[in-house]
Amino acid sequence: MFIYEYFISFVLAFIIAFSATPVAKKLAFKIGAVDIPKDNRRMHKKPIARLGGLAIIVAFFIAVLFNTVGAVFGKAGLFTPDKQLLGLVAGAIITVAVGIVDDVKQLGAKTKLVFQILAALAVVISGTRIVNVTNPFSHDGVSVLNLYISYPLTIFWIVGITNAINLIDGLDGLAAGVSSIASLSLFFVSVIMGDFDTAVITAILAGSTLGFLPYNFNPAKIFMGDTGATFLGFTLGVISIQGTLKSYTAIAIAIPLLVLGLPLFDTLFAILRRLLTGKPIMEADRGHLHHRLIDMGLSHKQSVVVMYTASGALGLCAIVLADKGALSAIVLVIAVSVFVITGARYMSEIGDDADTAGNTAAQEENDHKVIHEVKEVKINNEGLK
Repeated sequence: MFIYEYFISFVLAFIIAFSATPVAKKLAFKIGAVDIPKDNRRMHKKPIARLGGLAIIVAFFIAVLFNTVGAVFGKAGLFTPDKQLLGLVAGAIITVAVGIVDDVKQLGAKTKLVFQILAALAVVISGTRIVNVTNPFSHDGVSVLNLYISYPLTIFWIVGITNAINLIDGLDGLAAGVSSIASLSLFFVSVIMGDFDTAVITAILAGSTLGFLPYNFNPAKIFMGDTGATFLGFTLGVISIQGTLKSYTAIAIAIPLLVLGLPLFDTLFAILRRLLTGKPIMEADRGHLHHRLIDMGLSHKQSVVVMYTASGALGLCAIVLADKGALSAIVLVIAVSVFVITGARYMSEIGDDADTAGNTAAQEENDHKVIHEVKEVKINNEGLK
């Protein structure tokens, strides 16, 4: 497949998402899909439309349809529609429908979980599943899973990634940016592995998400809502096992773990934190990675940039792993980790210095006001005498 075909799919999705987002914003206010800040977890102060994910979804499906029509009419190089694609579409429709209702009516966590499992079942029935896991004691490094383990594990993976992306959607532009980085990482990995069908899908997903990002980056004009976050999580979860896990190698298994490492870590950390504190696993809190970066003293934009950098580093490691092997990827992980941690601390110090300078300036201004008021009182007293 020629590079321009990927480029056309990417640009088409980008343009549609960018153009459709203002329409989604108007629709959100009309049907009441508005996020009103009610607690300290919310980083915004005024009501904001939360149905922006529709723009991403419309762009994704139109671009997929464009490629499908080309394939049906015999255009060489375009991906071939198959049963697995139908499973992805069916599961996505279920996910999107529940997301829209949730953005308007606020569904319970258990209700959403049931439909997420149904969406994952649609994928499994279509033939997409995790077929192997890493086994260091095996001669080829992997073990093939039987159906009784493969099916539940696949459902668990898809549902887990669906919620992982939703959980990091706590700062302007964070979920959209991280999903874009993950999509582009999977795109390059798919090209390296020769999985051109998955490469087209990931190019479309990246274009759709990046087209929405200008409206969602701080200060956000619109949120993607559960409609967009769960759709992105579901699609990334499915794509990551449709493409990279087709190869029976231990390296292929590690790739989706790296690409989606940031939201996965945040989700696992949240589950562990809630278990240790005796709170329900599905209960929201203010202890996610992005909240902790804010509490360290980083600004909204700085926190998002740190998360982007970490996600990009993990994605780059996955690409290097697929192309150069494990040793090069390990060296890259260590080197990048040092720079990310150092950079985060430096930005935190800058934020603290800025706050200190601001407080000092405010204190000086307040002192001047007090001195001026004292002088006026003295003058008035002398006038009375």
